[in-house]
Amino acid sequence: MKKNKVAFWIATVFIVLWEGLMPLGTLLFAPQYINEGTKPLGYPDYFAYALIICKLLGVIAIAVPQVPTKLKEWAYAGLTFNLIFAFISHACVDKNAAFMMMPILVLGILAVSYFYQAKIARLSNKKTAGTGAYHQTSVA
Repeated sequence: MKKNKVAFWIATVFIVLWEGLMPLGTLLFAPQYINEGTKPLGYPDYFAYALIICKLLGVIAIAVPQVPTKLKEWAYAGLTFNLIFAFISHACVDKNAAFMMMPILVLGILAVSYFYQAKIARLSNKKTAGTGAYHQTSVA
């Protein structure tokens, strides 16, 4: 179980830093660069702000152990769609291989986080099965 938690937290911390703190840092400390990644792809200026808010909410949902499992599932799905559409946008607009591969790499790390979160939840449910105790699935 310990190995699973370590793998989960390594992948999840990377996602929190990449998808949460980096955009938040840009918003707080370098707002002039907010739409540097979205404007060349043809998205309107407000889209970058919506993206930052959604990413922050998503990483909070996957990183906080007390968040209900269903909400975590939605957060993983939202971050997955974000990364898939980032890949598609770069593939269609700028065709830069490095820009196209970065979302795929982050998606792979997100998949590791999701896989281990689900594995920890399954193992945790097996431990509490038969005890009659209520157990909320978390990865604390």
